[in-house]
Amino acid sequence: LAVADLSGLTTLRLGMIEDFDAEVTPRLLSGLAAELRGCRFLLETGASHRLLDQLEARALDVVVSADLGAGSADDGWREVHPVLAEPFVAVTPLGRSHEGLPLIQYTARHLMGRQIASHLARLNLRLAHRFELDSYRAILAMVAAGEGWTILTPLALHHAASLKAAVQVAPLPFAPLERTLSLSARAGVLRDMPGQIAGRLRGLLTDQVVGPALTEWPWLTQSLRVL
Repeated sequence: LAVADLSGLTTLRLGMIEDFDAEVTPRLLSGLAAELRGCRFLLETGASHRLLDQLEARALDVVVSADLGAGSADDGWREVHPVLAEPFVAVTPLGRSHEGLPLIQYTARHLMGRQIASHLARLNLRLAHRFELDSYRAILAMVAAGEGWTILTPLALHHAASLKAAVQVAPLPFAPLERTLSLSARAGVLRDMPGQIAGRLRGLLTDQVVGPALTEWPWLTQSLRVL
């Protein structure tokens, strides 16, 4: 990132999904701060749809979020830089399959939960479930305890890394599903900066997320990829 691109920038308001909290977001901020020494950084974490609403309302300058899908139109008001494609995976207790276990669902109040629910509906799958939670850690802790199985993404597992050893990960036992994460900014406002931040983010995702995940689960090679 070249400081000269926006040398007069004094504040950058950045929105990030919580999936990046553990390692990616701190490293991204540190790298940007080293380049833009006169800039103050304001970070907000939250759900994808809320971050994109704040971007449209001009409350944030740059947002990294999950794509809303083909049904969403933004009329060209924002520029979008895809950074990561990741599959949804099945997570079960160690040594067990999903069969005979209830599904522990990620909340449908968030985009990812709605994507999962829509996919199951398209496949006419009605899976028994009693729990719907908005915390990756809580979901994985319940799976580790044998209370059920869940559908999450490699990034969610990275976010709750301390629990990975207590569960096992496999491809979905039905048709695959994936999501795309992108960096968005209001079109034309920050000139080249959004693309440059996206480039820095891709490098961090390669080192911190994709590389370790492929070492642990080599079968993800075709589906977990930096864009």
